[in-house]
Amino acid sequence: MALITCRDLTLGYESHAILEHLSFTVGAGDYLCVVGENGSGKSTLMRTMLGLQKPLSGSIAFGDGMKQNEIGYLPQQTAIQRDFPATVWEIVLSGCQARAGRRFFYGKADKATAAHNLERMGMTGFRNRCYRELSGGQQQRVLLARALCATRKLLLLDEPVSGLDPKVTAEMYGLIEGLNREGVTIVMISHDIAAAVRYATHILHVGGTKTFFGDIGAYRDSAIGRRFIALEGGDEA
Repeated sequence: MALITCRDLTLGYESHAILEHLSFTVGAGDYLCVVGENGSGKSTLMRTMLGLQKPLSGSIAFGDGMKQNEIGYLPQQTAIQRDFPATVWEIVLSGCQARAGRRFFYGKADKATAAHNLERMGMTGFRNRCYRELSGGQQQRVLLARALCATRKLLLLDEPVSGLDPKVTAEMYGLIEGLNREGVTIVMISHDIAAAVRYATHILHVGGTKTFFGDIGAYRDSAIGRRFIALEGGDEA
């Protein structure tokens, strides 16, 4: 079943189009990596899927009862955000805000969800620590727990391993792969083409007129896939 169906999307700002005539679907249980050169429109696409930006034309439809405010989102962090003076618990619990609606407090179910997702990410012991005192990898685990509080179905991840060392990067990929195996649908922007072709079930390659959408096997066999994998040093084996 399709969770997201994008039809003939044109994306950009005012009258300037970055991506044109883009169509693809994200099925339940998929692991979709969005790849392409810098400035190709990957982050613009993700903001549009989140409803933070309107498409210039085309449509995005949600299926299986999915609502836009039920998407878990892990954005790229700024330096100011990394220095945020809140506790780990406060940040993770804030992921329940969308489901709280007009309530001005978090209920028992919200707190249970936050505690569960902290445990999933191996961060229960850091619950009362200040977020800005954590390492980069620990911060990403906290933000992933926060994103999971907003959803049971779909995570959008924007470069979740950016700036992490190789060991922590491998751990983060393992966590994301585990969530996908549990049934969480993943849409991830990535510059790591080797990891994309290793972990993803589908690839969306964007950039000018060179657009590809399909499964990993078809991407490896495509001209654009072979070229990009070779260019970025990905493993074709």
